[in-house]
Amino acid sequence: MTQTVPVPQGLPMDRDAGPFSPPSRITELRDTRPVSPLVFPDGHEGWLVTGYEEVRQMMADTRFSSRLDLGIVHVPYETPGMPAPTEPSPPMPGMFIAMDPPDHGRLRKRLTGAFTVKRMKQLEEHIVEITERQLDEMARLTPPIDLVKAFALPVPSLVICELLGVPYEDRDGFQAHSAQFMVRDQSLEEKMGAYIGLNTYLTELVTRKRAEPGEDILSDLARHDDLTVEELAGAAFLLLLAGHETTANMLALGTFALLEHPDQLAALRADAELLPGAVEELLRYLSVADIFLRYATEDLELGGETIPQGATVVVSLLAANHDPRRFEDAGTLDIRRNARGLLSFGHGVHQCLGQQLARIEMRAGFEALLRRFPDLALAIPADEVKLKTDMNIYGVHELPVTWTA
Repeated sequence: MTQTVPVPQGLPMDRDAGPFSPPSRITELRDTRPVSPLVFPDGHEGWLVTGYEEVRQMMADTRFSSRLDLGIVHVPYETPGMPAPTEPSPPMPGMFIAMDPPDHGRLRKRLTGAFTVKRMKQLEEHIVEITERQLDEMARLTPPIDLVKAFALPVPSLVICELLGVPYEDRDGFQAHSAQFMVRDQSLEEKMGAYIGLNTYLTELVTRKRAEPGEDILSDLARHDDLTVEELAGAAFLLLLAGHETTANMLALGTFALLEHPDQLAALRADAELLPGAVEELLRYLSVADIFLRYATEDLELGGETIPQGATVVVSLLAANHDPRRFEDAGTLDIRRNARGLLSFGHGVHQCLGQQLARIEMRAGFEALLRRFPDLALAIPADEVKLKTDMNIYGVHELPVTWTA
């Protein structure tokens, strides 16, 4: 790309184009220079990748490392109260999302069998039952209610707790720790406190499962003697965090998006066969897990640009999924669209293990919610919905809704 555009000073974060679109500055960069220089708040000269093909190429190239211990971690947005790191982060045992091959594959292959399409389909009926039971409880409430608290958060939390073998009665603790860990501008002490609190809990849990394994994923992992307790706890941390945060935000934000697009909502209610495609389109359109970082381990070419060794590279999956070069009229929610090729679950060796589980939960959740609450509506003006612009996974803090009781 040869067109000259101003170099951003920090990652644009303001959702000024609406709650479901990338920041307008990011859209401008993608349309003019999809691999763009980016000056980080600490002065680091890194890069921002926003184009669909460029993001896909970068995430497939393991020379763009996922490790956080190779160099100083440069954060692309302001983090009040958090001092800029002066040395690389220490490795986090078991956190395979922050590993490169072959270490990444050693841990990931232990989990691959647990998340196969076949096994997830076997769980589908049970996930439907969990969804219906939660909606039974919601139906007994007097509207207006917060859909996040009553439905979007409990369903994936129940599912992932059962799968992993985490007692659901412990949910208040792990949800509080995970929410605190995900806040962008949390102080280092608060963030580490949340991490240590959840990691301590999971270390005790996997130690018990190693001694007395049950019929769950963490017990299956604990049976592998080549995995240390620290690695087991780290993997459990990642699975628990990703297993409820992402789907909970998709259910809540997806409902918000459908309520704000009544024509799409009406079409979905009129034809249940549109549901699988609607879930794919919502995944593309919303891309709640948006921003990821990579580290260039050598000089690399991407999108006509040379990225030097040692540069931190920021990728926006939301911008890539809204790229009109890949998806026609990409800024429009269209549940009849073929959204094949979406990047919401990443790409390459780090593509999300739990994507089939997430799809099943969303299909079950949206189908049952729309069927059982046919006149569901926002209880406040749309511009008063509290957006998670302060979190590492996007969504809504609360979604007040009402219906005819």
